Amino acid sequence: MSHKIISAFAVAALFAATSSAPAADRTYWFGADLSYLNEMKACGATYSYQGKTQDAYSIFAQSGHNLVRVRIWVDAKWTPYSNLPDVKKTIAAARANGMKVLLDFHYSDDWADGGKQLVPAAWANLSEDGQVAALYQYTLDTLNSLKTEGLMPDMVQVGNETNGEILRTHAEEHVAINWARNARLFNAGIKGVRDASADSSVKPEIMLHIAQPENAEPWFDAATAAGVTGYDVIGLSYYSKWSKENLSGLSETIKRIHAKYDKDVVVVETGYAFTDDYADSAGNLLGSDSALPGYPVSIPGQAKYMHDIMQLTLDAGGVGVVYWEPEWVSTKCRTRWSQGSAWENAAFFDFKGKALPSLEWPKAKYVMPVAINFIVPDHGQAAQFLTADFTGGVHVPMTRTAGGFAYAAWLRPGSDVIVGTADSDQGLDNTEALSIKIPAAGRSIVLGAPQPAKQ
Repeated sequence: MSHKIISAFAVAALFAATSSAPAADRTYWFGADLSYLNEMKACGATYSYQGKTQDAYSIFAQSGHNLVRVRIWVDAKWTPYSNLPDVKKTIAAARANGMKVLLDFHYSDDWADGGKQLVPAAWANLSEDGQVAALYQYTLDTLNSLKTEGLMPDMVQVGNETNGEILRTHAEEHVAINWARNARLFNAGIKGVRDASADSSVKPEIMLHIAQPENAEPWFDAATAAGVTGYDVIGLSYYSKWSKENLSGLSETIKRIHAKYDKDVVVVETGYAFTDDYADSAGNLLGSDSALPGYPVSIPGQAKYMHDIMQLTLDAGGVGVVYWEPEWVSTKCRTRWSQGSAWENAAFFDFKGKALPSLEWPKAKYVMPVAINFIVPDHGQAAQFLTADFTGGVHVPMTRTAGGFAYAAWLRPGSDVIVGTADSDQGLDNTEALSIKIPAAGRSIVLGAPQPAKQ
């Protein structure tokens, strides 16, 4: 429900009735992208936690992380990492430490991101049909190889920060997307995941991933219209340095896309600096130039940012956050650009490898959502629709049940929400709204028949 719509409503009293409703299980992700970790260990990096040097995979598990994200390139000849053998090593180590895994297909031989989606060299001269077939087969073969070794990931990204059209021959950031082609490629990747997991005990959820929240809704609108279907999760990158949105804008985006597309939402990349200092000759990607009000570039500021972005995500209906490369510390090794790391000032470890307070963000105290089932009794209407502040103003159809219509939401206990219902989509613009305080435990809330707006 937009603020414009809310202001037009005559805010009414409380709900008609409540009844107990068992809360369904819901998994929340406290994640870390550890794609650099095997390389860091080979380069001599050490990590200290709770007063002693330990294996980094164990450290992340002990600190409460339950999801490891790892990228894979098709044929990156410029590095021996982020290929299938390296990914197998990461998945095995994550699983040995009790963590789930998100596999991130870049569908490129190099970094794929919001500004470039370069086609792998082996696929560059194929026809459109050939590229669709190649992407499908590569996805299928990769996951089948993992499956045979008991390493099927729990979640799979079909593309990384795919703001632009994928498998492009040039880094053309502002070229219009050919959605007929783009949709075929995405659906091929989605089918590859589904086919590989058809006989697997692990059925990966499928994520589509867009960089920066302001780009998400236009992209998913276009993807939906073009027939992209079969995915489960929307992933967002949020970096204040490259986004037009503040944290409030991120929250509103999560609410809207969760309601509009009926998908779980994960902030699957984020980062925040704890210092502007350097430990090497590599320039820092983040620093005070991208600091948010209330979050100084400091050790406490980084920890507060991690707690607050997770709480914000939970309050907005999302299911988790993944921090990008918290283990990418400075070492003797070189990237293609310089010696060391461009992220050491935004890692979860100081320049001596000692864990910072931000590492334990999964263990912080959070107000966890409760399952609320909004119910409108059947009074002969053919359909029922709902809008609310927790849907970001999006109009959503309610599901017909034996005794009426229902809409389930995960909401912060003790919060005040505004809800309106009507028996037509258009009727939501004039219906009366209810102001409701969310109870401490999951319940059904019976809204009753909608009333006409007061004149």
